Amino acid sequence: MSKDMAIICSETRSIILLITYILLTLAIIPIQLVAVLLRIRLAKILPKFYHRMCASILGINVVVRGNQVRERPVLFAANHISYLDITALGSVVNGCFIAKAEIACWPLFGILAKLQRTIFIVRKRFAVIKHNADIADRLKSGDNLILFPEGTSGDGIRVMPFKSSFFAVAEHWSCGQPLVIQPVSIAYTMLNEVPLGRSLRPLFAWYGDMDFLPHLWTVAAMGKLTVVIDFHQPLTATEAGSRKALASKVQEEVAVGLARANAGR
Repeated sequence: MSKDMAIICSETRSIILLITYILLTLAIIPIQLVAVLLRIRLAKILPKFYHRMCASILGINVVVRGNQVRERPVLFAANHISYLDITALGSVVNGCFIAKAEIACWPLFGILAKLQRTIFIVRKRFAVIKHNADIADRLKSGDNLILFPEGTSGDGIRVMPFKSSFFAVAEHWSCGQPLVIQPVSIAYTMLNEVPLGRSLRPLFAWYGDMDFLPHLWTVAAMGKLTVVIDFHQPLTATEAGSRKALASKVQEEVAVGLARANAGR
């Protein structure tokens, strides 16, 4: 196959996948809207089905390692690499995301985030602490929450420091048993069944001032992507001793899992 033909095939793939993705999304939105308004159970389980369909459409193969905590509520704390994390994690976890407030205003994706009952927060230290009441209320209602404690996305090679303010809700939890925190590593490991090297792994990361649509177009053109999600041993603030110690321990677990997956182990 010539280089030009490969480019044409890639562009064709992007067009087909993105059109299919948009059609699926437009079909799901009114169903989820009604479910959220009526507060029926479908509102909590439809997002997982939607993310699984999106992963299939976009060619994302999600490989799960470890044991996901099943009792509720759980605060899942994961490293953050790309907007693709949402699809990968959402396809295996029944839960709501905690996201930066700006996402609420994004075209289409802001609507999707609201329909998944995302908690929007201002990612500044003192503002995050103010949001802990909202986070605690959602956990008390039985919702699992998915948190990216780095406060931003990275390059997929290393884990940035976890902000301890995100774990204040665990330190002040007063509902009988301590709040369970489960560290989760997410790694982008293979493209078309070929291991991603250090130089190629950042191609799937979305961080800094990258433009969203060109990045999504490129990702859709590349082919089948393997994403490893590793669920680690759960922790509590009581076991850690403080929220700062908890943040440090969770970060360490996630970093070890990311390095292991990137090394192909």
